[in-house]
Amino acid sequence: MAKEIIEILDVILRCLVSLITLFFVTKMIGKKQVSQFSLFDYVIGISIGNFAAEMALNLDSGYLHGTVAVIIFGVVAYLVSIITLKSLKARKFFIGDPTVIIEDGKILYKNLKKTKFDINDLLEECRINGYFDISEIDYALMEANGKISFLPKTDYQQPINKDLNIKKEKNGLCANLIIDGQIIHESLRIMHKDELWLMHELKVKGYQIEDVILATLDLSENFKVYGKNVNSKSYDILN
Repeated sequence: MAKEIIEILDVILRCLVSLITLFFVTKMIGKKQVSQFSLFDYVIGISIGNFAAEMALNLDSGYLHGTVAVIIFGVVAYLVSIITLKSLKARKFFIGDPTVIIEDGKILYKNLKKTKFDINDLLEECRINGYFDISEIDYALMEANGKISFLPKTDYQQPINKDLNIKKEKNGLCANLIIDGQIIHESLRIMHKDELWLMHELKVKGYQIEDVILATLDLSENFKVYGKNVNSKSYDILN
């Protein structure tokens, strides 16, 4: 009986140590680990959870081994998050890119297969997002975290322009010309712009390229700049 009580107390202590370690490691990694898993975040989260459970329930294992394992994985995740913030190539490698699966109302079958999605999965996601008729969708993108973002056709945007007899030009997708102060030359090429045009537009809006977190251009030539606002720790926008 005394042995069982000692083991129960040991499990309680291990659970508390595991919980405290997980709490501080999660705070170190950041909110993204909790709210928005990429593939890499998912692997790290599963691994840390396994180590924590092993540390709490396996009475033959030492506290130190489990704690060190959780901390190491947490530090690796933290370092990767720092690297991906500074490098677009690293971000694409660890997090991935969005994949267009519907374009101009047409399902891109090759991209659907590439994302390991079948048509039933796509239809289910459409219904979950309120689209019971897939013909209402203009664009659909699978984000790096596996979620799907939808852009409805202009006639089905809220409020419904079709009901109001309003004719609206097609929006299309915005091209990201600058991300984290780095020029996306492929997007410039697609939008038939060059670096000289981009630098001129930034100068007109009063921005240096290193002060820009995001700059976009749509098909209607609307150029928007989201600048870093260091003092308020937020971002501002200029149209």
